[in-house]
Amino acid sequence: MDMHQKRKMRQEKKNNDSQESFSKVSISWYPGHMAKTKREIKEKIDLIDIVFEVVDARIPYSSKNKDIEEMTNSKPRVIIMTKIDLCDMDKTNGWIKYYEDKGYIVVPMDLAHNPNTKVIFDKISPIINEINNKRINKGLKARRARVLVMGVPNVGKSTFFNYIIGKKLSIVEDTPGVTRDRVYAETEWRDKQFTLIDTGGIEPKSNDIILSQMRKQVEIAIEVADVIIFLTDMKQGVTPDDLDIALMLKKSRKPIILVCNKADSFGKMPNEIYEFYNLGLGDPYRVSAVNALGIGDVLDAIYDKLPNDITENDDELTIKVAIIGRPNVGKSSLVNKILGENRVIVSDIAGTTRDATDSKFENEFGKYVFIDTAGIRKKSKVNENIEKYSVIRSLLAVERADVCILMLDATEGVTDQDAKIAGEAHEAGKGIIIVVNKWDEYEKENGTLEKYKKDVYNKLSYLQYAPILFISAKTGQRVHKLYELINSVASQNALRVQTSVLNQVLNEAISIVQPPTDKGKRLKIFYMTQASTKPPTFVVFVNDKELFHFSYERYLINQLRKEFGLVGTPVRIIVREKNEKDL
Repeated sequence: MDMHQKRKMRQEKKNNDSQESFSKVSISWYPGHMAKTKREIKEKIDLIDIVFEVVDARIPYSSKNKDIEEMTNSKPRVIIMTKIDLCDMDKTNGWIKYYEDKGYIVVPMDLAHNPNTKVIFDKISPIINEINNKRINKGLKARRARVLVMGVPNVGKSTFFNYIIGKKLSIVEDTPGVTRDRVYAETEWRDKQFTLIDTGGIEPKSNDIILSQMRKQVEIAIEVADVIIFLTDMKQGVTPDDLDIALMLKKSRKPIILVCNKADSFGKMPNEIYEFYNLGLGDPYRVSAVNALGIGDVLDAIYDKLPNDITENDDELTIKVAIIGRPNVGKSSLVNKILGENRVIVSDIAGTTRDATDSKFENEFGKYVFIDTAGIRKKSKVNENIEKYSVIRSLLAVERADVCILMLDATEGVTDQDAKIAGEAHEAGKGIIIVVNKWDEYEKENGTLEKYKKDVYNKLSYLQYAPILFISAKTGQRVHKLYELINSVASQNALRVQTSVLNQVLNEAISIVQPPTDKGKRLKIFYMTQASTKPPTFVVFVNDKELFHFSYERYLINQLRKEFGLVGTPVRIIVREKNEKDL
Protein backbone atom coordinates (compact mmCIF):
# COMPACT_ATOMS: atom_id res chain seq x y z
CA MET A 1 0.00 0.00 0.00
CA ASP A 2 1.61 3.30 -1.11
CA MET A 3 1.71 6.52 0.89
CA HIS A 4 -1.13 8.10 -1.09
CA GLN A 5 -3.51 5.25 -0.28
CA LYS A 6 -2.59 5.32 3.42
CA ARG A 7 -3.32 9.06 3.63
CA LYS A 8 -6.64 8.52 1.85
CA MET A 9 -7.68 5.77 4.34
CA ARG A 10 -6.70 7.91 7.33
CA GLN A 11 -8.74 10.82 6.00
CA GLU A 12 -11.78 8.61 5.40
CA LYS A 13 -11.54 7.21 8.94
CA LYS A 14 -11.28 10.72 10.33
CA ASN A 15 -14.37 11.81 8.38
CA ASN A 16 -16.34 8.77 9.57
CA ASP A 17 -15.38 9.40 13.21
CA SER A 18 -16.42 13.03 12.92
CA GLN A 19 -19.74 12.06 11.36
CA GLU A 20 -20.39 9.51 14.12
CA SER A 21 -19.57 12.01 16.85
CA PHE A 22 -21.84 14.60 15.25
CA SER A 23 -24.72 12.11 15.07
CA LYS A 24 -24.44 11.46 18.81
CA VAL A 25 -24.80 15.12 19.70
CA SER A 26 -28.32 16.05 20.79
CA ILE A 27 -29.10 19.51 19.52
CA SER A 28 -32.03 21.42 21.00
CA TRP A 29 -32.88 24.13 18.49
CA TYR A 30 -35.93 25.39 20.42
CA PRO A 31 -35.63 28.82 22.03
CA GLY A 32 -36.54 28.82 25.73
CA HIS A 33 -40.05 30.26 25.26
CA MET A 34 -40.93 27.61 22.65
CA ALA A 35 -39.69 24.80 24.87
CA LYS A 36 -41.80 26.21 27.72
CA THR A 37 -44.85 26.40 25.46
CA LYS A 38 -44.34 22.79 24.40
CA ARG A 39 -44.23 21.68 28.05
CA GLU A 40 -47.40 23.63 28.87
CA ILE A 41 -49.25 22.10 25.90
CA LYS A 42 -48.33 18.60 27.07
CA GLU A 43 -49.50 19.40 30.61
CA LYS A 44 -52.87 20.80 29.55
CA ILE A 45 -53.71 18.70 26.48
CA ASP A 46 -56.05 16.40 28.47
CA LEU A 47 -58.24 19.43 29.20
CA ILE A 48 -58.53 20.31 25.50
CA ASP A 49 -61.32 19.11 23.19
CA ILE A 50 -60.32 20.79 19.90
CA VAL A 51 -56.92 22.08 18.71
CA PHE A 52 -56.62 25.24 16.57
CA GLU A 53 -53.32 25.46 14.66
CA VAL A 54 -52.56 28.72 12.87
CA VAL A 55 -50.32 28.58 9.77
CA ASP A 56 -49.24 31.10 7.15
CA ALA A 57 -51.20 30.38 3.95
CA ARG A 58 -48.20 31.50 1.87
CA ILE A 59 -46.05 28.72 3.36
CA PRO A 60 -48.59 26.28 4.83
CA TYR A 61 -46.17 23.38 5.07
CA SER A 62 -43.08 25.19 6.37
CA SER A 63 -45.01 27.19 8.99
CA LYS A 64 -46.63 24.07 10.44
CA ASN A 65 -44.98 22.60 13.57
CA LYS A 66 -44.50 18.84 13.25
CA ASP A 67 -44.44 18.43 17.06
CA ILE A 68 -48.08 19.50 17.35
CA GLU A 69 -49.17 16.20 15.82
CA GLU A 70 -47.46 14.27 18.61
CA MET A 71 -48.49 16.63 21.42
CA THR A 72 -52.20 16.84 20.62
CA ASN A 73 -52.87 13.11 20.98
CA SER A 74 -55.13 12.86 17.91
CA LYS A 75 -57.55 15.56 19.13
CA PRO A 76 -59.85 17.09 16.49
CA ARG A 77 -57.65 19.58 14.64
CA VAL A 78 -58.47 22.81 12.85
CA ILE A 79 -55.89 24.50 10.62
CA ILE A 80 -56.49 28.24 10.28
CA MET A 81 -54.66 29.48 7.20
CA THR A 82 -54.03 33.21 7.58
CA LYS A 83 -53.00 35.90 5.07
CA ILE A 84 -54.94 34.39 2.17
CA ASP A 85 -55.20 37.90 0.72
CA LEU A 86 -51.50 37.58 -0.13
CA CYS A 87 -51.78 34.15 -1.79
CA ASP A 88 -52.42 32.60 -5.17
CA MET A 89 -55.79 31.00 -4.39
CA ASP A 90 -55.33 28.22 -6.96
CA LYS A 91 -52.25 27.02 -5.09
CA THR A 92 -53.89 27.69 -1.68
CA ASN A 93 -56.90 25.56 -2.64
CA GLY A 94 -54.46 22.75 -3.41
CA TRP A 95 -53.03 23.00 0.09
CA ILE A 96 -56.55 23.12 1.60
CA LYS A 97 -57.40 19.85 -0.15
CA TYR A 98 -54.04 18.36 0.95
CA TYR A 99 -54.79 18.97 4.63
CA GLU A 100 -58.48 18.04 4.38
CA ASP A 101 -57.43 14.68 2.92
CA LYS A 102 -55.32 14.20 6.05
CA GLY A 103 -58.36 14.69 8.29
CA TYR A 104 -58.01 18.37 9.20
CA ILE A 105 -60.72 21.00 9.18
CA VAL A 106 -59.24 23.89 7.20
CA VAL A 107 -60.38 27.51 7.52
CA PRO A 108 -58.71 30.07 5.21
CA MET A 109 -58.88 33.62 6.61
CA ASP A 110 -57.85 37.20 6.03
CA LEU A 111 -57.56 38.33 9.64
CA ALA A 112 -56.17 41.75 8.76
CA HIS A 113 -59.09 42.91 6.59
CA ASN A 114 -61.95 40.48 7.30
CA PRO A 115 -61.63 38.95 10.79
CA ASN A 116 -64.88 36.98 10.66
CA THR A 117 -64.27 34.31 13.28
CA LYS A 118 -67.88 33.07 13.01
CA VAL A 119 -66.83 30.89 10.07
CA ILE A 120 -64.50 28.97 12.42
CA PHE A 121 -67.27 28.16 14.86
CA ASP A 122 -69.64 27.21 12.05
CA LYS A 123 -67.04 24.65 10.91
CA ILE A 124 -66.47 23.13 14.36
CA SER A 125 -70.12 23.18 15.47
CA PRO A 126 -70.69 19.49 14.49
CA ILE A 127 -67.63 18.48 16.56
CA ILE A 128 -68.84 20.45 19.58
CA ASN A 129 -72.28 18.85 19.33
CA GLU A 130 -70.70 15.40 19.12
CA ILE A 131 -68.49 16.06 22.18
CA ASN A 132 -71.44 17.39 24.20
CA ASN A 133 -73.62 14.43 23.21
CA LYS A 134 -70.91 12.02 24.33
CA ARG A 135 -70.68 13.81 27.69
CA ILE A 136 -74.46 13.77 28.13
CA ASN A 137 -74.53 10.03 27.34
CA LYS A 138 -71.96 9.55 30.11
CA GLY A 139 -74.30 11.19 32.61
CA LEU A 140 -72.61 14.59 32.59
CA LYS A 141 -74.68 17.75 32.59
CA ALA A 142 -74.42 21.36 31.50
CA ARG A 143 -72.25 23.57 33.68
CA ARG A 144 -73.22 27.09 34.54
CA ALA A 145 -71.47 29.97 32.86
CA ARG A 146 -68.84 31.65 35.03
CA VAL A 147 -68.96 35.37 35.87
CA LEU A 148 -65.83 36.88 37.46
CA VAL A 149 -65.86 39.92 39.75
CA MET A 150 -62.48 41.66 39.90
CA GLY A 151 -60.82 44.99 40.61
CA VAL A 152 -58.25 46.72 42.82
CA PRO A 153 -58.43 46.22 46.63
CA ASN A 154 -61.27 47.70 48.63
CA VAL A 155 -63.56 48.82 45.79
CA GLY A 156 -66.46 46.78 47.18
CA LYS A 157 -66.18 43.51 45.24
CA SER A 158 -67.21 41.27 48.11
CA THR A 159 -70.16 43.51 49.07
CA PHE A 160 -71.29 43.42 45.45
CA PHE A 161 -70.72 39.63 45.32
CA ASN A 162 -72.65 38.96 48.55
CA TYR A 163 -75.61 41.07 47.46
CA ILE A 164 -76.02 39.20 44.18
CA ILE A 165 -75.86 35.72 45.74
CA GLY A 166 -78.04 36.80 48.68
CA LYS A 167 -75.77 35.69 51.53
CA LYS A 168 -72.51 36.64 53.23
CA LEU A 169 -70.17 34.12 51.66
CA SER A 170 -67.27 36.43 50.86
CA ILE A 171 -65.62 38.18 53.80
CA VAL A 172 -66.53 41.88 53.90
CA GLU A 173 -64.10 44.06 55.84
CA ASP A 174 -62.76 47.56 55.24
CA THR A 175 -59.22 46.22 54.93
CA PRO A 176 -57.39 45.81 51.60
CA GLY A 177 -56.50 42.22 50.76
CA VAL A 178 -59.22 40.54 52.85
CA THR A 179 -60.45 38.23 50.06
CA ARG A 180 -57.40 36.31 48.91
CA ASP A 181 -58.54 33.17 47.10
CA ARG A 182 -61.28 32.72 44.54
CA VAL A 183 -64.73 32.20 46.07
CA TYR A 184 -67.45 30.50 43.99
CA ALA A 185 -71.22 30.68 44.43
CA GLU A 186 -74.20 29.59 42.34
CA THR A 187 -76.86 32.19 41.57
CA GLU A 188 -79.37 33.13 38.86
CA TRP A 189 -81.03 36.08 37.15
CA ARG A 190 -84.16 35.94 35.00
CA ASP A 191 -84.17 32.13 35.23
CA LYS A 192 -80.61 31.93 33.89
CA GLN A 193 -78.18 30.24 36.25
CA PHE A 194 -74.49 31.12 36.50
CA THR A 195 -71.51 30.81 38.82
CA LEU A 196 -70.25 34.05 40.37
CA ILE A 197 -66.55 34.20 41.24
CA ASP A 198 -65.14 36.67 43.75
CA THR A 199 -61.41 37.35 43.66
CA GLY A 200 -58.87 39.10 45.80
CA GLY A 201 -58.11 42.73 44.97
CA ILE A 202 -55.34 42.90 42.41
CA GLU A 203 -52.38 45.30 42.51
CA PRO A 204 -50.63 44.56 39.20
CA LYS A 205 -47.20 45.92 40.10
CA SER A 206 -46.94 44.98 43.78
CA ASN A 207 -43.92 42.95 44.93
CA ASP A 208 -45.63 41.82 48.14
CA ILE A 209 -45.53 37.98 48.28
CA ILE A 210 -49.22 37.60 49.18
CA LEU A 211 -50.44 40.24 46.72
CA SER A 212 -48.37 38.76 43.91
CA GLN A 213 -49.96 35.34 44.51
CA MET A 214 -53.38 36.97 44.60
CA ARG A 215 -52.60 38.43 41.19
CA LYS A 216 -51.87 34.91 39.93
CA GLN A 217 -55.23 33.77 41.30
CA VAL A 218 -56.97 36.51 39.33
CA GLU A 219 -55.12 35.54 36.14
CA ILE A 220 -56.32 31.93 36.55
CA ALA A 221 -59.87 33.15 37.22
CA ILE A 222 -59.78 35.27 34.02
CA GLU A 223 -58.88 32.13 32.05
CA VAL A 224 -61.90 30.17 33.29
CA ALA A 225 -64.42 33.05 33.28
CA ASP A 226 -67.06 33.48 30.58
CA VAL A 227 -67.97 37.07 31.55
CA ILE A 228 -65.88 39.53 33.60
CA ILE A 229 -67.17 42.31 35.84
CA PHE A 230 -64.52 44.97 36.38
CA LEU A 231 -65.48 46.85 39.54
CA THR A 232 -64.03 50.32 40.13
CA ASP A 233 -64.41 53.01 42.81
CA MET A 234 -66.28 56.06 41.53
CA LYS A 235 -65.23 58.20 44.49
CA GLN A 236 -61.57 57.36 44.00
CA GLY A 237 -61.63 57.76 40.22
CA VAL A 238 -59.45 55.94 37.71
CA THR A 239 -56.19 54.77 39.31
CA PRO A 240 -52.95 53.62 37.60
CA ASP A 241 -53.81 50.08 38.74
CA ASP A 242 -57.23 50.38 37.06
CA LEU A 243 -55.48 51.23 33.80
CA ASP A 244 -53.17 48.21 34.12
CA ILE A 245 -56.08 45.88 34.88
CA ALA A 246 -58.06 47.26 31.93
CA LEU A 247 -55.13 46.46 29.65
CA MET A 248 -54.97 42.90 31.08
CA LEU A 249 -58.70 42.42 30.51
CA LYS A 250 -58.64 43.69 26.94
CA LYS A 251 -55.94 41.11 26.15
CA SER A 252 -58.23 38.35 27.50
CA ARG A 253 -60.84 39.09 24.77
CA LYS A 254 -63.59 38.08 27.24
CA PRO A 255 -66.91 40.00 27.50
CA ILE A 256 -66.30 42.76 30.06
CA ILE A 257 -68.79 44.80 32.07
CA LEU A 258 -67.35 47.97 33.61
CA VAL A 259 -69.03 48.86 36.92
CA CYS A 260 -68.45 52.02 38.97
CA ASN A 261 -69.27 51.30 42.61
CA LYS A 262 -69.93 53.75 45.47
CA ALA A 263 -72.11 56.05 43.34
CA ASP A 264 -73.88 58.70 45.45
CA SER A 265 -76.66 59.67 43.07
CA PHE A 266 -78.60 58.06 40.23
CA GLY A 267 -80.19 61.09 38.57
CA LYS A 268 -78.24 63.14 36.05
CA MET A 269 -74.99 61.54 34.86
CA PRO A 270 -72.20 62.95 37.11
CA ASN A 271 -69.08 64.42 35.51
CA GLU A 272 -66.90 61.89 37.39
CA ILE A 273 -68.28 59.03 35.29
CA TYR A 274 -66.68 60.29 32.06
CA GLU A 275 -63.18 59.63 33.41
CA PHE A 276 -63.88 55.89 33.27
CA TYR A 277 -64.32 55.98 29.48
CA ASN A 278 -60.52 56.32 29.38
CA LEU A 279 -60.31 52.62 30.34
CA GLY A 280 -61.56 51.72 26.85
CA LEU A 281 -64.09 49.18 28.14
CA GLY A 282 -67.32 50.76 26.94
CA ASP A 283 -70.13 52.39 28.91
CA PRO A 284 -69.74 52.09 32.70
CA TYR A 285 -72.61 51.05 34.98
CA ARG A 286 -73.17 53.05 38.17
CA VAL A 287 -73.99 51.03 41.32
CA SER A 288 -74.01 51.32 45.08
CA ALA A 289 -73.37 47.80 46.38
CA VAL A 290 -73.94 48.89 49.99
CA ASN A 291 -77.36 50.38 49.19
CA ALA A 292 -78.22 47.78 46.51
CA LEU A 293 -78.76 50.44 43.82
CA GLY A 294 -78.18 49.91 40.12
CA ILE A 295 -77.29 46.22 40.46
CA GLY A 296 -80.32 45.07 38.47
CA ASP A 297 -78.94 46.83 35.38
CA VAL A 298 -75.60 45.02 35.83
CA LEU A 299 -77.40 41.70 36.15
CA ASP A 300 -79.29 42.43 32.92
CA ALA A 301 -75.94 43.10 31.22
CA ILE A 302 -74.59 39.79 32.57
CA TYR A 303 -77.70 38.03 31.26
CA ASP A 304 -77.14 39.43 27.77
CA LYS A 305 -73.49 38.35 27.68
CA LEU A 306 -73.84 34.86 29.16
CA PRO A 307 -72.95 32.07 26.71
CA ASN A 308 -74.91 28.89 26.25
CA ASP A 309 -74.39 26.26 28.95
CA ILE A 310 -71.33 24.07 28.77
CA THR A 311 -71.36 20.46 29.95
CA GLU A 312 -69.72 19.47 33.21
CA ASN A 313 -69.81 16.93 36.03
CA ASP A 314 -73.00 15.73 37.60
CA ASP A 315 -73.03 16.90 41.21
CA GLU A 316 -74.74 13.72 42.33
CA LEU A 317 -71.66 11.76 41.35
CA THR A 318 -69.24 14.20 42.93
CA ILE A 319 -67.65 13.64 46.35
CA LYS A 320 -67.14 16.85 48.35
CA VAL A 321 -63.89 16.76 50.33
CA ALA A 322 -63.06 19.39 52.99
CA ILE A 323 -59.38 19.68 53.86
CA ILE A 324 -59.18 20.82 57.48
CA GLY A 325 -56.42 21.46 59.98
CA ARG A 326 -54.37 24.05 61.80
CA PRO A 327 -52.77 26.90 59.85
CA ASN A 328 -49.69 26.05 57.80
CA VAL A 329 -49.93 22.25 57.89
CA GLY A 330 -50.01 22.04 54.09
CA LYS A 331 -53.70 22.08 53.16
CA SER A 332 -53.30 24.45 50.22
CA SER A 333 -50.17 22.64 49.05
CA LEU A 334 -52.15 19.39 48.91
CA VAL A 335 -54.95 20.98 46.84
CA ASN A 336 -52.42 22.47 44.44
CA LYS A 337 -50.58 19.14 44.11
CA ILE A 338 -53.86 17.36 43.31
CA LEU A 339 -55.02 19.96 40.78
CA GLY A 340 -51.67 20.53 39.15
CA GLU A 341 -52.15 24.28 39.27
CA ASN A 342 -51.74 27.02 41.84
CA ARG A 343 -55.45 27.03 42.65
CA VAL A 344 -55.03 28.14 46.25
CA ILE A 345 -52.48 30.54 47.71
CA VAL A 346 -49.53 28.70 49.26
CA SER A 347 -47.17 30.50 51.61
CA ASP A 348 -45.12 29.84 54.71
CA ILE A 349 -47.02 32.64 56.42
CA ALA A 350 -49.63 31.05 58.71
CA GLY A 351 -53.19 31.99 57.90
CA THR A 352 -52.81 32.93 54.23
CA THR A 353 -55.97 31.05 53.24
CA ARG A 354 -58.91 32.96 54.68
CA ASP A 355 -61.71 31.82 52.38
CA ALA A 356 -63.03 28.28 52.01
CA THR A 357 -62.44 27.68 48.31
CA ASP A 358 -63.90 24.96 46.04
CA SER A 359 -61.89 23.21 43.34
CA LYS A 360 -63.48 20.66 41.00
CA PHE A 361 -61.32 17.75 39.94
CA GLU A 362 -61.87 14.55 37.93
CA ASN A 363 -59.61 11.57 37.25
CA GLU A 364 -59.90 7.83 36.66
CA PHE A 365 -61.02 7.34 40.28
CA GLY A 366 -64.00 9.70 40.15
CA LYS A 367 -65.23 13.26 40.47
CA TYR A 368 -64.39 15.45 43.43
CA VAL A 369 -64.79 18.92 44.84
CA PHE A 370 -61.86 19.77 47.13
CA ILE A 371 -62.65 22.47 49.68
CA ASP A 372 -59.54 24.14 51.04
CA THR A 373 -60.34 25.82 54.34
CA ALA A 374 -58.70 28.44 56.43
CA GLY A 375 -56.58 26.99 59.21
CA ILE A 376 -58.60 26.88 62.43
CA ARG A 377 -56.67 28.49 65.30
CA LYS A 378 -57.21 28.51 69.02
CA LYS A 379 -59.90 31.02 69.98
CA SER A 380 -57.40 32.95 72.09
CA LYS A 381 -55.42 33.63 68.93
CA VAL A 382 -58.40 34.66 66.84
CA ASN A 383 -58.31 38.37 67.48
CA GLU A 384 -59.37 39.86 64.16
CA ASN A 385 -62.94 39.76 62.89
CA ILE A 386 -61.55 38.44 59.60
CA GLU A 387 -60.12 35.40 61.37
CA LYS A 388 -63.41 34.79 63.15
CA TYR A 389 -65.30 34.80 59.86
CA SER A 390 -62.78 32.39 58.38
CA VAL A 391 -63.23 29.91 61.23
CA ILE A 392 -67.01 30.07 60.81
CA ARG A 393 -66.73 29.41 57.09
CA SER A 394 -64.31 26.53 57.69
CA LEU A 395 -66.87 24.92 59.98
CA LEU A 396 -69.56 25.48 57.32
CA ALA A 397 -67.25 23.78 54.80
CA VAL A 398 -67.14 20.76 57.12
CA GLU A 399 -70.93 20.72 57.21
CA ARG A 400 -71.32 20.51 53.42
CA ALA A 401 -68.51 17.99 52.91
CA ASP A 402 -68.95 14.24 52.43
CA VAL A 403 -65.40 13.46 53.59
CA CYS A 404 -63.04 15.51 55.76
CA ILE A 405 -59.29 15.18 55.40
CA LEU A 406 -57.72 16.07 58.73
CA MET A 407 -54.17 17.20 57.99
CA LEU A 408 -51.47 16.88 60.64
CA ASP A 409 -47.89 18.14 60.56
CA ALA A 410 -45.62 15.11 61.01
CA THR A 411 -42.90 17.25 62.54
CA GLU A 412 -45.22 18.63 65.24
CA GLY A 413 -47.40 15.61 66.04
CA VAL A 414 -50.97 15.80 67.33
CA THR A 415 -51.74 19.01 69.22
CA ASP A 416 -54.73 19.98 71.35
CA GLN A 417 -55.96 22.13 68.48
CA ASP A 418 -55.78 19.16 66.09
CA ALA A 419 -58.00 17.24 68.50
CA LYS A 420 -60.46 20.14 68.60
CA ILE A 421 -60.67 20.35 64.79
CA ALA A 422 -61.04 16.57 64.48
CA GLY A 423 -63.84 16.69 67.03
CA GLU A 424 -65.79 19.16 64.86
CA ALA A 425 -65.71 16.75 61.90
CA HIS A 426 -66.54 13.75 64.11
CA GLU A 427 -69.52 15.50 65.72
CA ALA A 428 -70.76 16.53 62.27
CA GLY A 429 -70.84 12.83 61.33
CA LYS A 430 -68.51 13.18 58.37
CA GLY A 431 -66.27 10.54 56.86
CA ILE A 432 -62.74 11.24 58.10
CA ILE A 433 -59.26 10.46 56.77
CA ILE A 434 -56.22 11.43 58.84
CA VAL A 435 -53.41 12.62 56.58
CA VAL A 436 -49.98 13.10 58.13
CA ASN A 437 -48.15 15.62 55.95
CA LYS A 438 -44.43 16.43 55.71
CA TRP A 439 -43.58 12.75 56.26
CA ASP A 440 -40.48 13.28 54.11
CA GLU A 441 -39.14 15.67 56.78
CA TYR A 442 -39.66 13.28 59.71
CA GLU A 443 -36.71 11.28 61.05
CA LYS A 444 -37.38 7.57 60.72
CA GLU A 445 -36.12 4.27 62.05
CA ASN A 446 -37.49 0.70 62.19
CA GLY A 447 -41.13 0.67 63.26
CA THR A 448 -41.50 4.48 63.09
CA LEU A 449 -44.72 4.41 61.05
CA GLU A 450 -46.61 2.00 63.32
CA LYS A 451 -45.39 3.82 66.41
CA TYR A 452 -46.58 7.16 64.96
CA LYS A 453 -49.99 5.64 64.12
CA LYS A 454 -50.37 4.36 67.68
CA ASP A 455 -49.54 7.80 69.05
CA VAL A 456 -52.13 9.47 66.76
CA TYR A 457 -54.86 7.04 67.82
CA ASN A 458 -53.94 7.49 71.50
CA LYS A 459 -54.36 11.25 71.24
CA LEU A 460 -57.41 11.06 68.97
CA SER A 461 -59.04 8.10 70.69
CA TYR A 462 -62.50 8.81 69.24
CA LEU A 463 -61.10 8.51 65.69
CA GLN A 464 -59.97 4.90 65.92
CA TYR A 465 -62.11 4.22 62.85
CA ALA A 466 -60.32 6.78 60.65
CA PRO A 467 -57.62 5.47 58.26
CA ILE A 468 -54.21 7.20 58.38
CA LEU A 469 -52.18 8.09 55.29
CA PHE A 470 -48.61 9.43 55.44
CA ILE A 471 -47.80 11.85 52.60
CA SER A 472 -45.70 14.72 51.40
CA ALA A 473 -47.82 17.36 49.68
CA LYS A 474 -44.61 19.04 48.60
CA THR A 475 -43.16 16.05 46.71
CA GLY A 476 -46.42 14.23 45.96
CA GLN A 477 -45.37 11.13 47.97
CA ARG A 478 -48.41 8.76 48.36
CA VAL A 479 -50.86 11.53 47.35
CA HIS A 480 -52.18 9.20 44.59
CA LYS A 481 -53.40 6.78 47.30
CA LEU A 482 -55.80 9.40 48.59
CA TYR A 483 -58.49 8.94 45.92
CA GLU A 484 -59.30 5.30 46.67
CA LEU A 485 -59.40 6.13 50.38
CA ILE A 486 -61.81 9.01 49.73
CA ASN A 487 -64.07 6.78 47.60
CA SER A 488 -64.09 4.05 50.22
CA VAL A 489 -64.80 6.37 53.14
CA ALA A 490 -67.55 8.23 51.23
CA SER A 491 -69.16 4.89 50.33
CA GLN A 492 -69.01 3.66 53.94
CA ASN A 493 -70.41 6.94 55.23
CA ALA A 494 -73.41 6.54 52.89
CA LEU A 495 -73.91 2.79 53.52
CA ARG A 496 -77.45 1.49 53.99
CA VAL A 497 -78.11 -2.01 55.40
CA GLN A 498 -81.31 -4.04 55.00
CA THR A 499 -83.24 -4.45 58.25
CA SER A 500 -83.28 -8.25 57.97
CA VAL A 501 -79.50 -8.42 57.57
CA LEU A 502 -79.03 -5.89 60.36
CA ASN A 503 -81.05 -7.93 62.85
CA GLN A 504 -79.24 -11.11 61.91
CA VAL A 505 -75.98 -9.40 62.90
CA LEU A 506 -77.64 -8.06 66.06
CA ASN A 507 -78.82 -11.52 67.15
CA GLU A 508 -75.35 -12.98 66.59
CA ALA A 509 -73.80 -10.16 68.65
CA ILE A 510 -76.27 -10.76 71.50
CA SER A 511 -75.56 -14.49 71.49
CA ILE A 512 -71.81 -13.83 71.82
CA VAL A 513 -72.06 -11.17 74.53
CA GLN A 514 -75.23 -11.02 76.60
CA PRO A 515 -76.74 -7.57 77.28
CA PRO A 516 -75.89 -6.18 80.75
CA THR A 517 -78.00 -6.44 83.90
CA ASP A 518 -78.54 -3.93 86.69
CA LYS A 519 -80.11 -4.80 90.06
CA GLY A 520 -81.38 -8.06 88.69
CA LYS A 521 -82.98 -6.51 85.63
CA ARG A 522 -81.54 -7.47 82.24
CA LEU A 523 -81.47 -5.28 79.15
CA LYS A 524 -83.57 -6.70 76.32
CA ILE A 525 -82.88 -5.59 72.74
CA PHE A 526 -85.87 -6.31 70.55
CA TYR A 527 -84.65 -5.25 67.13
CA MET A 528 -82.60 -2.71 65.21
CA THR A 529 -83.26 -0.62 62.11
CA GLN A 530 -81.29 1.97 60.19
CA ALA A 531 -82.63 5.49 60.47
CA SER A 532 -80.30 7.37 58.11
CA THR A 533 -76.93 7.57 56.40
CA LYS A 534 -74.09 10.10 56.46
CA PRO A 535 -73.24 8.90 59.04
CA PRO A 536 -74.83 5.43 59.33
CA THR A 537 -77.33 5.85 62.15
CA PHE A 538 -79.17 2.93 63.74
CA VAL A 539 -82.12 2.80 66.11
CA VAL A 540 -82.29 0.00 68.69
CA PHE A 541 -85.51 -0.73 70.53
CA VAL A 542 -85.04 -1.88 74.13
CA ASN A 543 -87.05 -2.52 77.25
CA ASP A 544 -85.21 0.05 79.37
CA LYS A 545 -82.94 2.84 78.10
CA GLU A 546 -81.19 3.13 81.48
CA LEU A 547 -79.82 -0.39 81.12
CA PHE A 548 -78.18 0.38 77.75
CA HIS A 549 -74.67 1.06 79.04
CA PHE A 550 -72.20 2.96 76.77
CA SER A 551 -69.83 -0.03 76.91
CA TYR A 552 -72.46 -2.27 75.28
CA GLU A 553 -73.19 0.46 72.74
CA ARG A 554 -69.48 0.50 71.88
CA TYR A 555 -69.53 -3.31 71.57
CA LEU A 556 -72.46 -3.22 69.12
CA ILE A 557 -70.80 -0.49 67.05
CA ASN A 558 -67.63 -2.60 66.84
CA GLN A 559 -69.68 -5.59 65.67
CA LEU A 560 -71.34 -3.47 62.99
CA ARG A 561 -67.94 -2.26 61.82
CA LYS A 562 -66.65 -5.82 61.76
CA GLU A 563 -69.55 -7.07 59.63
CA PHE A 564 -70.06 -4.11 57.26
CA GLY A 565 -66.67 -2.43 57.20
CA LEU A 566 -67.70 1.12 58.10
CA VAL A 567 -64.11 2.35 57.95
CA GLY A 568 -63.58 6.08 58.12
CA THR A 569 -67.09 6.97 59.27
CA PRO A 570 -68.69 7.58 62.66
CA VAL A 571 -71.51 5.21 63.59
CA ARG A 572 -74.44 6.45 65.65
CA ILE A 573 -76.87 4.42 67.75
CA ILE A 574 -80.15 5.89 68.98
CA VAL A 575 -81.88 4.05 71.83
CA ARG A 576 -85.67 3.90 72.03
CA GLU A 577 -87.81 2.25 74.68
CA LYS A 578 -90.59 -0.09 73.59
CA ASN A 579 -93.06 -2.10 75.58
CA GLU A 580 -92.73 -5.82 74.96
CA LYS A 581 -96.51 -6.07 74.65
CA ASP A 582 -96.45 -3.66 71.69
CA LEU A 583 -94.21 -5.91 69.64
